[in-house]
Amino acid sequence: MPAVYQQISAFKSYSSWGKDSVFQFVRPNSTSAHNRSARWTAPSAAIIPNFHLPMRSYEVKNRTSTDDIKSLRLITAIKTPYLPDGRFDLEAYDDLVNMQIEDGADGVIVGGTTGEGQLMSWDEHIMLIGHTINCFGTAIKVIGNTGSNSTREAVHATEQGFAVGMHAALHINPYYGKTSLEGMVAHFQCVLPMGPTIVYNVPSRTGQDIPPRVIHSIAGSANFAGVKECVGHGRVSEYTKNGVTVWSGNDDECHDSKWDHGATGVISVTSNLVPGLMRELLSQGKNPSLNKKLLPLMKWLFCEPNPIGVNTALAQLGVIRPIFRLPYVPLPLAKRVEFVKIVKEIGREHFIGEKDVQVLEDDDFMLVGRY
Repeated sequence: MPAVYQQISAFKSYSSWGKDSVFQFVRPNSTSAHNRSARWTAPSAAIIPNFHLPMRSYEVKNRTSTDDIKSLRLITAIKTPYLPDGRFDLEAYDDLVNMQIEDGADGVIVGGTTGEGQLMSWDEHIMLIGHTINCFGTAIKVIGNTGSNSTREAVHATEQGFAVGMHAALHINPYYGKTSLEGMVAHFQCVLPMGPTIVYNVPSRTGQDIPPRVIHSIAGSANFAGVKECVGHGRVSEYTKNGVTVWSGNDDECHDSKWDHGATGVISVTSNLVPGLMRELLSQGKNPSLNKKLLPLMKWLFCEPNPIGVNTALAQLGVIRPIFRLPYVPLPLAKRVEFVKIVKEIGREHFIGEKDVQVLEDDDFMLVGRY
């Protein structure tokens, strides 16, 4: 018997599923009528059950319930600042989180798009989640962005995130290498058993919408907290009318989403700069005048893909070093001048930090390509 078939035979003898699998090992020149007439079976019938148990803990320190997550109104997608060599500036980061706590934010997203999780190694990512929960976990809810377009990576990162203590996970649908709607459901079902989970729908970045049928398919999970929805008011209303918790993913729509369409709140970029005003916008009833006052700032922040605007703004406010991890680069000079005018119109006292806002020159910024 050739060596390869000896190995297969040995494998079959030790594998309980070998004889029952739809993928049978067939020896050349076999006279078995069964093997000669065997027909291919659809892959759906050949999926091996997932025998991995969730790596999770039920110890109560710093744990939170799904209902606790559902009640959060203002969640800031926190910025990650850097040192000149591109490593995390934890002192500046701690100051940013403390200012969020002082101005009434309910939670922070760690390592999201705004926090540049897409530019982090998983070691950096989990370390920052652990650092945040360790330092601030009793004062603010810490939601780790542990999503990925690879289910394997999403599962591993989410296990690690909950192991270091995060209160909830943020999960995006598989992007770039997109999957079917059934694949989306299967992807989310792999991570939901681990703890409270917010699903993030942002088709402009992923290239694929998460339609309501996918959300309704997973909404029965005890760990499903809700959706960060970027499609618009119509989708928000559809979910809230059916009892699904929604956070607006669009700062410029969050006021109307909250007060006219039933959203719980917002997962915000703008609150990095003016957390107090954003909390007021979401907690003290309809306030169209404040919303109108903030719209120019919101428009400015998204004139280029996020997080370019917020990185530039925080540097000009003097609360972080003007250091960018490539491929992000600061907004051009004209936009930096415009930001100073916006700050003065809203009032410097409403922005975080204590330094005067300034127009930074091109040479003030440092771009880091190796980090």
